[in-house]
Amino acid sequence: MKARLLTWQAALTPFLFAEVIMAASISKSERLAEIIKIMRRHQFLSNFYHQTNPKEVLAAFQELGPTFIKMGQLISTRPDLVSPAYIKALSKLQDQVPADSYETVCQVIKNNTGHTPDELFKSFDHQPFASASVGQCHYATLKDGTKVVVKVQHPAVDQLIKADLALFHRAVKLMKYVPGKLTVVDFNQVLAELSASLLSEVNTMQEAVWGQEFYQHNNGDGIIQVPKVYLDQCHPQILVNQAMPGKSIKYLVNQPAPTDKQAAQQWQAERKTVAETLVQNFIKQVFVDHFFHADPHPGNILFYRVTKPQLATKKDVQRQFGDLTVHFSSQESLPPYRLVYLDFGMMGRLSSAMADGIAKIILAIASRDEYAAAQAVLNVCNRTGEVDEQGFTRDFGRFIQPYLKTHLADIDMGQLIFSMTQLCQGHHLQLRPEVTLLFKAFGSLEMTVAKLDPQISMMSVARPFANQWFKEHYNLKESLANHAHEGYSALVAGAQIPKKANRLLDQVLNGQGRVNLHYVGQRKVLDKANRMLNRLLIVIMLASLIMSSSILVVGSSAHPVIYKLGVAGWVLAIVITAILLIKNAYDSWHRRH
Repeated sequence: MKARLLTWQAALTPFLFAEVIMAASISKSERLAEIIKIMRRHQFLSNFYHQTNPKEVLAAFQELGPTFIKMGQLISTRPDLVSPAYIKALSKLQDQVPADSYETVCQVIKNNTGHTPDELFKSFDHQPFASASVGQCHYATLKDGTKVVVKVQHPAVDQLIKADLALFHRAVKLMKYVPGKLTVVDFNQVLAELSASLLSEVNTMQEAVWGQEFYQHNNGDGIIQVPKVYLDQCHPQILVNQAMPGKSIKYLVNQPAPTDKQAAQQWQAERKTVAETLVQNFIKQVFVDHFFHADPHPGNILFYRVTKPQLATKKDVQRQFGDLTVHFSSQESLPPYRLVYLDFGMMGRLSSAMADGIAKIILAIASRDEYAAAQAVLNVCNRTGEVDEQGFTRDFGRFIQPYLKTHLADIDMGQLIFSMTQLCQGHHLQLRPEVTLLFKAFGSLEMTVAKLDPQISMMSVARPFANQWFKEHYNLKESLANHAHEGYSALVAGAQIPKKANRLLDQVLNGQGRVNLHYVGQRKVLDKANRMLNRLLIVIMLASLIMSSSILVVGSSAHPVIYKLGVAGWVLAIVITAILLIKNAYDSWHRRH
């Protein structure tokens, strides 16, 4: 009975979370054995490698407990790592960790601050309004009367997650090897990225710093609001944010259209404005701030209405005229509603060069230049092998063409991102982590935007941004100078054409001409020819071994040692032949499947 308490299923019972952690830390060997047993029962590795039977993988995550449920939830937000079928199945995972008692919460707060909640806050709700695998949230009031939300981590959750992840890595290594050629995803890459994401989720101070930076960039950007982070109140296991009004934006998304014509038009205009605001603000996050919210699903965006009209600065321009500085600004009236971003545990950051590289992709797509778009994609990828750039450009053009005029509501963004990742992998390209995180974030936001305004298309989103980026990065004077220099270079090179042509003819007449041809798939052909030659050499050696063994057997009846040596040669030849036949059969089966 005691051993049963060591399993993660105990976390799903009414026992205190802290008691479960203490029990779980008793025997790592039993926990490792349990992980391996569950993975084998559901054929976890084979199914995950080949992206088959998502229900079996879902069941395995549920049985493995809260750490793996959280991992499954993270996987369901990464369409660049797994197939759409897995995204759909794993999105059903729900945290079932019971809330800690108020006494446990008090102990965590006291361990971090040296004070009780009553000493730190004017009021503190004993019952949490939300509880998940990492922590739980309470409403509270600061001493100055400010309403806040206090997120308190479960005791020792970071050590527990690290221990379970380490055991999971060991379990993967101990289990049966799955041939890499048959795999659809790189499981080691998936596990490494998910481990990093999961550990960042329990880094409360990092989340506080990110939340403060996001607040500085985006709070007050039109109708966008961001809760203030009280860094002086935050600790390694405690996060204190400003309490914000509103409900999840999904309530606006699911709101039915009014029957009255005028009200229906106002309803549609409101939804269109919200959709455009989300897109424009996200573009600002990526290409101006270079710091973006990587998990903008509906639960992390609130919507609420305001009664008092407010003004916002629309343009703020400063010009210098000698010693005189002139400041121009204009204001506009904001609509009577606000959008609030929450949860800053998963954020993305881009370098200026990477942001420009992604901007070039959008610019190329907006101008329907498939070649330029493919070249821009090549620049934001890591190369894992030899890359056939012409082949990639051709395949990318075929891939992107159907999406250029398609409405966002008609695009399966998960399938788009997964197919894009597979296309890159097939050409020995790997999207950089910050790029995949950006794709994932856009995929999450796209689902909300498409439901608010189904008529928004990729082109309508890309073209205004492309025009603005072009204006900001295009320098007419510099461009004219570059074109003039290029024109001069072309004239100089043109004048050299007769001289170079005469030299080429002389080389041809003298027999010094040489033409270098490069076959696109020559490495594969050479590798295949090399394998064929190796097999031919093995066959020749086997034939020689059989012939020499036969001579030894026939001519050594009076010499037992030589006779046995000949028989041993026969046996060795038979074994090698059997291995070659089995390998040939396996390769044939692999090509068919």
